[in-house]
Amino acid sequence: MSRVKAVSLFSGGLDSILATQLVLSQGIEVIAFNVKTPFFGAPKKDGGLSEAEVAVRQLNIPLKVVAVDKEYIRMLRNPKHGYGRNINPCIDCKIFILKQAVKFAREVGADFLFTGEVLGERPMSQHSPALRTIEVEAGLKGKLLRPLSAKLLPETVAEQRGLVDRSKLGAISGRSRKPQFQLAKEFGITTYPSPAGGCLLTCEEYSKKLCDLFEHKRNVSGSDAVLLRFGRHFRVGKNKIIVGRNEVENSMLRSLKGKLDYYFELPDVVGPITLLQGVKTREAIRMAARFTVFYSDVNKQGKLEKVKVGYGRDTLDRVVRVVSLSRGEVDVLRVGEKKPALVVE
Repeated sequence: MSRVKAVSLFSGGLDSILATQLVLSQGIEVIAFNVKTPFFGAPKKDGGLSEAEVAVRQLNIPLKVVAVDKEYIRMLRNPKHGYGRNINPCIDCKIFILKQAVKFAREVGADFLFTGEVLGERPMSQHSPALRTIEVEAGLKGKLLRPLSAKLLPETVAEQRGLVDRSKLGAISGRSRKPQFQLAKEFGITTYPSPAGGCLLTCEEYSKKLCDLFEHKRNVSGSDAVLLRFGRHFRVGKNKIIVGRNEVENSMLRSLKGKLDYYFELPDVVGPITLLQGVKTREAIRMAARFTVFYSDVNKQGKLEKVKVGYGRDTLDRVVRVVSLSRGEVDVLRVGEKKPALVVE
């Protein structure tokens, strides 16, 4: 007889690790499946590995990663089941990822799929009606195993067929993570990310930036979404201005700069990298330069004279002299601020 094979929807978080370990402990072959989006799972600094990549090394199983930014962003603009507190489409997200996983499961000849979902853990997407909706709309009615809460849920086809032993699965429910921590201890699993979550779509500040981007740009790319992670974002008319907060962000802004973007920097003073997107009018250039001065050491010294700012598309081959903006001007232009529009003389 051939060995039973399963596909795990794998984020690299503790729940997905434990669900996978429960299935592995029954001698089942498991392939981890991860959908990479700009909104979840930032690479780690040590070796540049994602949380999913770190976790599969610990479990010693293969990982399949797919990137479908365009399709995911299309879903995100208009999710059938709506958003959570911010711009998180949790139910539609699960359905979207499961549909990708179903395609992969067919390719590898998997016998069933499973997830790390826990009954009652997430208020929007993990109560009983939501769990049923997710599996039905993903084309998996009665076929999706949730090992951590399996004993509290209807028996799946995989259990009925004897592919997996229901008695060895979990009965975890609710928002407390104590049962998961205890199970991790029993399995000897010591390396896992913080359970606080990692989806940027649940973050209020990031959500405001994304809503602003959707409002002003029709074709949003994965790179556009990644750029929202870094810097202070300002909307000035039809232009977008992004100002780095530290050297790490300055470096990221340089690397993520679009071909048509201008970047700004003070040649002789410690300060930020600033990006200017949109039509490069004289006034837009001056505003980007003034933002650069505002967040530089020059402004901290309280000087009011004009400051030289270098700018250009590929190199700082042009110069403009400007005075800093005021705090009031900066605050009113920041993305997410609900204040009257500012007329800049």
